[in-house]
Amino acid sequence: MKLTRRTTPVVLATTLALTLTACAQSDRGSGSGSSSGGDTKDTITFGAAGAPELFDPFYATDGETFRVTRQMMEGLVGIKPGTADIEPELATSWEASADGKEWTFKLREGVKFWDGEAFNAAAVCYNFERMFDQNEVAQGGPAGYWADVMGSFKTDAANALYQGCTAKDDMTAVIKILRPTSKFPTALSLDSFSMQSPKALKDGDANNVTKQGEGFGYPAYSKNPVGTGPYKLDKYDEANKTVTLVRNDAYWGEKAKTAKLVFKIIPDESTRRQELEAGSIDGYDLPNPADWKGLKDAGNDVLVRPAFNILYMGLNPAKNPKLKDLKVRQALYYALNREQLVKTQLPEGATVATQFVPETIKGYNKDLQPYAYDKAKAMSLLKEAGAEGMSLTFAYPSEVSRPYMPDPQKIYEALRTDLEAVGIKVNVVTKPWNGGYLDTVDNGGYDAWLLGWTGDYNSPDNFIGTFFGSLKTNDFHTSATSYGAQLSKDLEAADAIVDEGQRTAAYEKLNKTIMEDDLPGLAISHSPPALVVSKKLKGLVASPLTAETFSSVTVSK
Repeated sequence: MKLTRRTTPVVLATTLALTLTACAQSDRGSGSGSSSGGDTKDTITFGAAGAPELFDPFYATDGETFRVTRQMMEGLVGIKPGTADIEPELATSWEASADGKEWTFKLREGVKFWDGEAFNAAAVCYNFERMFDQNEVAQGGPAGYWADVMGSFKTDAANALYQGCTAKDDMTAVIKILRPTSKFPTALSLDSFSMQSPKALKDGDANNVTKQGEGFGYPAYSKNPVGTGPYKLDKYDEANKTVTLVRNDAYWGEKAKTAKLVFKIIPDESTRRQELEAGSIDGYDLPNPADWKGLKDAGNDVLVRPAFNILYMGLNPAKNPKLKDLKVRQALYYALNREQLVKTQLPEGATVATQFVPETIKGYNKDLQPYAYDKAKAMSLLKEAGAEGMSLTFAYPSEVSRPYMPDPQKIYEALRTDLEAVGIKVNVVTKPWNGGYLDTVDNGGYDAWLLGWTGDYNSPDNFIGTFFGSLKTNDFHTSATSYGAQLSKDLEAADAIVDEGQRTAAYEKLNKTIMEDDLPGLAISHSPPALVVSKKLKGLVASPLTAETFSSVTVSK
């Protein structure tokens, strides 16, 4: 996803030593399954790029925090390993009412939180009400995922997607929402919606978020949460930059195969590689694509994730009126040699995009073909539009590398060369990713810019709804176009369709309209990010959502 939320320092309020799709059904069983002796090590050590912000996933916004909390916490809805598809987790099944506004969740029997408290419908409703009832400070920052999905909080209850939770019986929870939406229940697979012990939340005053200088202060609970997952937090050694988790031997399902899981914080990617080669870590995330071959040749396994992202060239017709003309936008697209870009600048497995969603999303239109590289056609369209020799202020970010954009400058230079080859005068602009670039995009400061998105969950609304749904605030400034208002209405209507088949068909049609009739921006490519692990590590399944879990992992001695 495009992280525009400000990353702020975490200040603990209290210092605490840390010791210690309308219907689905599950056949997931339980069993011991644990293994830490014999030919396998009792510890997995994984190289993390950064330190976790905290350990209460509800207030987390970054991937390194979620990497840790995902091993400890579970939600009603989980993700099928290796896919972006949802599957039962703490709920064994769910069913929607005919109007799509009431969801009934049957809960898993025999589940307990680490503190011994029972998981039941009352616990589910307590968690949702806890998330809903946030103070002004939390609403303004840390509770961002709730705001993204549910729209608003208890202080604006009438406009919130969430409209309440009731315990129909001990193991049946009913959640009401304001309107039918493709987000539900898929968005409940987000780590932020994990279930936590009501008793521990109460005792730890978990919602007591405060403003402290430029950052936020969190209660002690945020460093000592209580969940249901296969691993529990043992300690966070800030001095030695390690987070240690231990197996939850009372876990309801198959026990973790390895007794300890350690995340070793190593910010520098080259240092992570050196530590893997030295055997001091068993794997790390996002190896440089240029290193993939060398890592494989050294006997490591490079686990390439299915691409669940999009790199695009955004266009702002409010800033440059020539971009209001469809012929101009088409000309820019025909000018780009994206096949060559994918082959020379992106990792193995990258593909040219035909639309603004990856092919794993329901609603992806398989009939769409990519705009071909056609320099003559681009020049002809510019001439027809009276835009020969037009100027374009085109920007790219510095001080960043993203899975969909490993080297922004090299990608930019390739696209810039293509645009200049058809007579466009490109004004080059760059700013640091977190030093003005994202803010300038949000404020409409560029004619065109490079950006991308990694999906949060498997819903077309999470992609094209995010990009074009809000007429007044979207970065593509579709409010300045003749099609923008209708596109926003069509997106809202598609999201509200209850029947999944009809909704999928509506999104397929919308993707065709966006690419052939509207073309608000230029979808460039999809790139698969990777993890690398030692040949001794087995059982890790790469996730397109970067949502890997380690309970099935072993490391041989």
